[in-house]
Amino acid sequence: MEDSSVESGNKKPLQWYAVHAHSGFEMKAKQALELRIRQNNLEDYFGEIRVPEETVVEMVKGQKKTSTRKYFPGYMLVQMCLNQDTWHLVKETPKITGFVGDAKDPSPLGEEEVQKILQQEGSAAPRSKANFQENDTVKVIEGPFAEFTGKVEEVKPDKGKVRVLISIFGRATPVELDFLQVEKV
Repeated sequence: MEDSSVESGNKKPLQWYAVHAHSGFEMKAKQALELRIRQNNLEDYFGEIRVPEETVVEMVKGQKKTSTRKYFPGYMLVQMCLNQDTWHLVKETPKITGFVGDAKDPSPLGEEEVQKILQQEGSAAPRSKANFQENDTVKVIEGPFAEFTGKVEEVKPDKGKVRVLISIFGRATPVELDFLQVEKV
């Protein structure tokens, strides 16, 4: 870590650091850090502060429920210029336990690594939280096959789809459905 203080005017470019926060309190830690940055007039030494999360859709009592899930529970990404003052500000923020890696002289994350995390965070379609396996018995709850039951033949978690064998006119017919269109029986 560089010895220069904020007052000396030696400013390095902003880099991303992984910061460990109390699990379940990542958003409170983010808010506390943002407040401390403003109170100490260090806005020029900090960029974005992110808690990487994704949107998840699940069925609860027959209703679609959308929520967010953290990719890395207990961690935040902080874009900052690291020096003694900024290191102490982050380290002494409530709900933050410290930097990931070398606690005294943390290494910044690689730009490629950060971009992967941030692209994951902004994924286009909400993912389903459903956990289906082959041979699970499921009931179709939405679409033209509503109220039919069948067995899961194949699970495609990357697409959020399952192939279900449904008995139509006495024949097992494979039908591809979204996770949200079926529920476990």
